[in-house]
Amino acid sequence: MAKNLLPVEPVVSALTAQWASIDALVSALPDDRWAASSILPGWTVADIVAHVIGTESFLEGRDVTAGRDVAALDHVRNPIGELNERWIDHHRAASRDEVMAAYREIIAVRRESLSRMSQDDFDADTVTPAGPDTYGRFMRIRCFDCWMHEIDIRDSTDGSVPIDPGPADLALAELAASLPFVVGKRAGTPKGTSVLIRIGGVAPRDVRIAVEDRASAVDAFPGGDDAADVTLTLDTVDLARLAGGRSTADPARVTIDGDREIGTAIVGNLNYVI
Repeated sequence: MAKNLLPVEPVVSALTAQWASIDALVSALPDDRWAASSILPGWTVADIVAHVIGTESFLEGRDVTAGRDVAALDHVRNPIGELNERWIDHHRAASRDEVMAAYREIIAVRRESLSRMSQDDFDADTVTPAGPDTYGRFMRIRCFDCWMHEIDIRDSTDGSVPIDPGPADLALAELAASLPFVVGKRAGTPKGTSVLIRIGGVAPRDVRIAVEDRASAVDAFPGGDDAADVTLTLDTVDLARLAGGRSTADPARVTIDGDREIGTAIVGNLNYVI
């Protein structure tokens, strides 16, 4: 599989902007919303911030121990979930000011680390949540994860949506990279099918997928977009909710034109994010 070679500056800029968006969003919350349960099982809004702290801390080689057996929690299903929960448990007894101080400290450290990276560093092989790839791909995944959690915070509080197109566009690039897998492997779309996914909202784009021996993204269909066997139309944020299997996801918000059976199967298999 070809590696994802991504330029340093746009990725780091988008990730930095995403961290700032989370800071601004949670800093404006009243205390009751900060401490309220989120849409994520077992987590408060404050826990989502602690999760971001934990992942960025892990990338800097830091670790903590939990005060209880987090692996036994109902919503912890794998080692990544256990790692996430250790950091959340570590910060749960801290005050809001202490959590935000920890957030800003690790974000400053991560910004400094990323500012020192060369293109060769970004292109270096590493292990990512999506398998072996480049460090740059890992940082695109980090932007996607943080952007998803901004949506989680908004869905848990005032129901608003992200408005910065920079992080959203990079996050959607990560989502779009997995759509051929969803269409071909998970949904079992038949060979010879062409699928057009029209994504609107804060980071609009069209994704064209042709299914042959395997499903692949293509720049155009031989007969143009009107020749697509099925067209799905949905909003950027709705796609993220569906991909993340969030409780706020609503498959009915996806418009299906063309082969409804294939379209329904694709929508029903969009939940693939760990």
